[in-house]
Amino acid sequence: MKKLSRRTFGKLSLGVAMSVVVGGTELRLLRPAYAAVATPAIDSTTAWGAAAAKEPINVLNQKPIGIVVHHTTNPNTNDFTRNKAWQVARQIQQSHFNRGWIDTGQQFTISRGGWIMEGRHQSLSILQGGTKHVQGAHVDGHNETHIGIECEGLYMNVTPSLPLWNKLVALIAYICQQYGLTANAIVGHRDLDSTSCPGDTLYSLLPQLRTAVDTTLSGGAVGRMWPILRRNTPATGLAKTMQYLLRARGATITADGAFGPGTETAVKSFQTANGLTSDGVVGAATWEKLIMTLRSGDTGEAVKALQNQLTVQSYPTTIDGSFGTGVNTLVRAFQTNRQLTVDGVVGLNSWNNLAM
Repeated sequence: MKKLSRRTFGKLSLGVAMSVVVGGTELRLLRPAYAAVATPAIDSTTAWGAAAAKEPINVLNQKPIGIVVHHTTNPNTNDFTRNKAWQVARQIQQSHFNRGWIDTGQQFTISRGGWIMEGRHQSLSILQGGTKHVQGAHVDGHNETHIGIECEGLYMNVTPSLPLWNKLVALIAYICQQYGLTANAIVGHRDLDSTSCPGDTLYSLLPQLRTAVDTTLSGGAVGRMWPILRRNTPATGLAKTMQYLLRARGATITADGAFGPGTETAVKSFQTANGLTSDGVVGAATWEKLIMTLRSGDTGEAVKALQNQLTVQSYPTTIDGSFGTGVNTLVRAFQTNRQLTVDGVVGLNSWNNLAM
C-alpha cells in the first residue's frame, strides 16, 4: 500500500477542518479498541435502475488495502431526495460508458442527501462477503487494490453536506470492518494521482474523517460534526456567518468573511467569557455556544448570520436582520430538504446542517 504522505495528515491546519461535540465535550482524537459497527443501508444497482455492465465484472480473489475518496464535481444541488440520488447514479454510469468503461468506475456513490448507492455491479455483495474485491476504474494504477467512493458534489471551497458526511463515515467504517482495515487506509484521489480530486476542502477534512471512522470502529459516539475556522482561513461565507454571530454577542468587528487578527481576538474573548479554551479556533464547542435559536419575528445580527448562511446554502435572501415571512419560508424549505423537523425554528440541528 502507498505510504501516506505528510500532506495527507497535515491539512488539519489549513482551510476548513472539523470537530465534534459529544455530551457537551469537544473531541478531536479518539482511539479506543475496535468494535462492531452498524451495516449502513446501501441501494443496489437494481434499486437505482443501472444498465447492465458491458462486460463481465472482474472479481479479484483478494481484499482491498485502501479506500479512495472522490468528488463527482457535479453542481452542489439542494435536491436531497432518493430519486435525485438515483438519477445521479444513472448519469455517472452513462458518463463512464461514454469513456469506454464497462460499468460505473467506482464501487460506491454517496449523494448529497446521504443516500449510499452501489456503483459498479457486484460491489455490494462482494463487500458483504468481506473476502474479495471488485476491480473498479477510479484511480490509475490502484484499481486492483483500492475501493473508490464518489461523493456527489464539488468540494473545492465548501464542505460536504452533513447527510453526505455522516454516511461517508458510516460506509467507510463498514468497509474497514469487512476487510480488517484501519482508518489509515483512507486516502484522497490526489494522494494517488495528479488531480485536484476530492477538492481542497474535502481533502482537508480527511484527518477528521479518519478520526470519525476510527471512533465508529471503536464503538464510540462520533457526535455532531462542525467546520473549524481559524485565523487566516480563506475568506468564506461561513466565516462571515460566524462574524455576524460574534456581533450578536457584542463583538465590534466587521462581518466581511476574512478571519484576521480582529476576529481572532473577538473569538478568544467570547471563548473566555463562556468557559471555553481560549485558542481563537472556532470548533464544535465554540459553534454550539455561539449559535442562537431564532424564529419568525426576531431581528438583529444573529438573523443576519442566518440570512447569510441560507444564501451560502443556495437559499438566497436579503441580509437585513429581519426574520420575516420570506425567511421563514426559506428556513422551512431548508428543513424539509435536510429532513429536519419543519417548524421554522432555527435551533441546534438546523444550525448544524446550515454550517455544512
